[in-house]
Amino acid sequence: MNKTTFQVALFSLLILSLSCFAQKKPKKARVFRASAPNSETIYDNHNYLPEIKSVEFYNREKDQSFPIITLGTNEQVVLKFDDLRGGSSNLFYTFEHCDAEWKPSSLSPIDYLESFNEDRIQDYRTSFNTYQAYTHYELSLPNRTVLPKISGNYLLKVYEDGDQRKILLSRRLYVIQQKVQVGAQIVQSNKVMERDRRQKINFTVFHPGLNIQNPYQEVRVLVMQNARSDQSQLTTKPLFVRNNELVYSDLNTNDFHGGNEFRRFDTRSFRFKSQSTATIAKDSLFHVQLFRDPNWNTPSYTSQFDENGEFYIINQDGTDPDYDGDYGYITFTLDAPPQPDTKGNVYIVGSFNNYQKNEESRMNYDAESKQFYTTMLLKQGVFDYHYTWATTTGDIINDHAFDGSFFETENDYQILVYYKQPGSRFEELVAFTQINSSQGLRRN
Repeated sequence: MNKTTFQVALFSLLILSLSCFAQKKPKKARVFRASAPNSETIYDNHNYLPEIKSVEFYNREKDQSFPIITLGTNEQVVLKFDDLRGGSSNLFYTFEHCDAEWKPSSLSPIDYLESFNEDRIQDYRTSFNTYQAYTHYELSLPNRTVLPKISGNYLLKVYEDGDQRKILLSRRLYVIQQKVQVGAQIVQSNKVMERDRRQKINFTVFHPGLNIQNPYQEVRVLVMQNARSDQSQLTTKPLFVRNNELVYSDLNTNDFHGGNEFRRFDTRSFRFKSQSTATIAKDSLFHVQLFRDPNWNTPSYTSQFDENGEFYIINQDGTDPDYDGDYGYITFTLDAPPQPDTKGNVYIVGSFNNYQKNEESRMNYDAESKQFYTTMLLKQGVFDYHYTWATTTGDIINDHAFDGSFFETENDYQILVYYKQPGSRFEELVAFTQINSSQGLRRN
């Protein structure tokens, strides 16, 4: 081999080596996505992981409406939520039938569900053009796969990998078969010292088409304030039983604190400040400082607009808030002295977090500035919220310590009538009505 040939061969070998070396790419680090742990089912609206955010569940006819549908019709509810763990999971859902107290009925799924017992959520999409990555899931119910066939209370459960112990969220669904009618009225409390603070709901159940033999054993009525399970009363005994009428106007039942209007903030845009926003900053995520909230527990009532605790996911900076709505750290501060009961904490609650009183919604106290404060990760939108004083286990000590309670407050009340015919193994939901205190309010 002459010198020229040797140089050509050496050069070719060098090029081949460099080519092989260039084709070797470093391995990408595997992204670990935490699986949902085994959890015991809570028969209420509940998020089981902190990464499950922005859960919406309402009748399709109106955003954030009460999640009730009529049996045998085309009515549907919509479920939407974000999973901040990113990626996609094998998520399934099912229903469980319950009684008026949200205890499981003594029925098997074949008794209350047509077709299949569970199905997989097929509609999901990753976030687009957001600083916070998430996967958005959506589901319409009932559908051809999972369909309730009797009325009553149903707990919707969403879980991973077909394992109901790995539950992500639960939501209460109400399926009605209207058999009776309800007439209701809101008046001042019969308790003289509480007349300026409380609202009493009197109502009558009209049942000409339903043969109720023993109303004390067959009928139970639930009254809820602003769809809150922690502000509800279950009544089992009517005051009067008349011909085709059950009258519920006992002096001491269905008597609620009026509370106050909800506070609210607006983060529809992270580019421009709203009326509730003090500052907006951005590093890896947006940081929003709200104006300080004053203590509303004063002698006089001040009217202001609210959505009775609801929230709406809206993004004015994008085109579709489901997928391009971003998340930001929202900082709340409350000017108020510490409460005398040292066993309690201040919590921020609303429909946006199911009124859950946990570590995420708990506020800290700064003795020097005499302020409660905390920061929460929330999606863009308009949010109602409320401050409550509760124990570390979530039991309310004083729901009105910072907002006061007034007879004039505008509230929605939901009335649900349950009927269990003799020999039946379940309670039917036979009536539903909603009354607003601004329409049905009457002073005695």
